[in-house]
Amino acid sequence: MPLVTTKEMLKDARDNHYAIGAFGAHNLEIIKSIIAGAESVGAPVILQTTSSTYKYVGMPYMIAMAKAAAEQAKVPVALHLDHGESFNVVMECLRAGYTSVMIDGSTLPYEENVMLVKRVVEAAKPIGIPVEAELGTIGGVEDDLVIDESMAVFTDPQLAGEFVRETGIDSLAPAFGTAHGNYKQEPDLQFDLLRKIQEETSIPLVMHGASGVSEESVRKALNLGVAKVNFSTELKDLFADELRSYFIENPNENDPRKYFLPAREALIDLVKKKIEMLQR
Repeated sequence: MPLVTTKEMLKDARDNHYAIGAFGAHNLEIIKSIIAGAESVGAPVILQTTSSTYKYVGMPYMIAMAKAAAEQAKVPVALHLDHGESFNVVMECLRAGYTSVMIDGSTLPYEENVMLVKRVVEAAKPIGIPVEAELGTIGGVEDDLVIDESMAVFTDPQLAGEFVRETGIDSLAPAFGTAHGNYKQEPDLQFDLLRKIQEETSIPLVMHGASGVSEESVRKALNLGVAKVNFSTELKDLFADELRSYFIENPNENDPRKYFLPAREALIDLVKKKIEMLQR
């Protein structure tokens, strides 16, 4: 089937206390692994990229790979822009064929964030594309986005409610203790804060920085409005580890049709486990 939007899948997930897995789609091998993992569970899935990924791959290639994956997949597939850093970046993705976008103005003053997000919503809503935005600041490293964890700011629930009403967004990424990249220890997630954000917003919430968060914590968040959970670091780490292991054991191998296979199989299993965790 063609690429679908995230609007209905996230609404159903929120209403029924499960979540959709959104996985960093960095190249063809990872995309195929994500799709295969989702198909093995029979669950919809979100391929997501930052702007640095599609710029590296090339937008025509990125769109072609995502469309081909969706058309052959046995499950619904969406293509999402993660952490769109400007109005122009979001517009580039909308014109190219992304079916979901995030505009990230979280480091801006509140009123500037609202103005930026409203502008994106006004452009995306007429063509049926849902918009995700962030309020508060999630720390860590996500491709070219680097936020020192000391600068992370938790989301204010009341302000979150106003933000949703003012902007008309479809989903919200709140800051409640997660971070992008690798954790040195289990993060201290603020579930009481998440509960208040859920009560004030009444739209699907998104957990960023889920790589390394315990299954217990992720499952708890599913009862508090989280309907989309992002994974990227774990996929990249595992893919790289499998490639390194293969070349240590096979130092003279030069055929990518062979050395990519163990990494792909490992990622399929990881994606399957993550989606099963989100299905409750």
